[in-house]
Amino acid sequence: MANTLLPIYERTLTPDEVEALDRRRRRGQLFLVIAFQSLIVSVLLTLWSGQDLTYSPGWMHPIAYWNAITFTLALVFAVAGVRLRRGSNEFISY
Repeated sequence: MANTLLPIYERTLTPDEVEALDRRRRRGQLFLVIAFQSLIVSVLLTLWSGQDLTYSPGWMHPIAYWNAITFTLALVFAVAGVRLRRGSNEFISY
C-alpha cells in the first residue's frame, strides 16, 4: 500500500533521487536556521542603529549598514530555506 502522506511525484523515486531530495531538504533546514540566527542578530543591532544614525556624521553609519546587511541576509536565507524545504511534511530538528 502506498504511503498517502507522500506527494504523488515522490512515490516512484529511486534511492538516489530520495537521497538527493533529503539532502535538498536538510540544506533548506540549515538555511532556515541561519535565517533565524541572522534575524536575531539583526534585531539586536537595531538597539544600536538609532544611536548610530543619530550621532554618526555624514554617511558614516557602520552599525546601520550592518543591520541592513544582516536583515537582508536573513530574508534571503529564509526564502531559500523555504524553497529548498518544500514538500517536507515532517519536523526536522538537529
